[in-house]
Amino acid sequence: MNFDLRLPIGLMFSVFGLVLTGVGVLHPELCERSLNININLWWGLFMLVFGASMLGLAVANRQK
Repeated sequence: MNFDLRLPIGLMFSVFGLVLTGVGVLHPELCERSLNININLWWGLFMLVFGASMLGLAVANRQK
């Protein structure tokens, strides 16, 4: 059985990252409560990059 855990982790983080990035872009007024740092945008981008890297590693491992 050849199951790579990076694939579902990458998908999950990519989807959550897209949602958080969308909230950060569409609702910038929410950052007033967090010292004017758009935390949804920054964490969404971080999660999106992490998810994309996990997906890239999973795809690269499948091609071997």
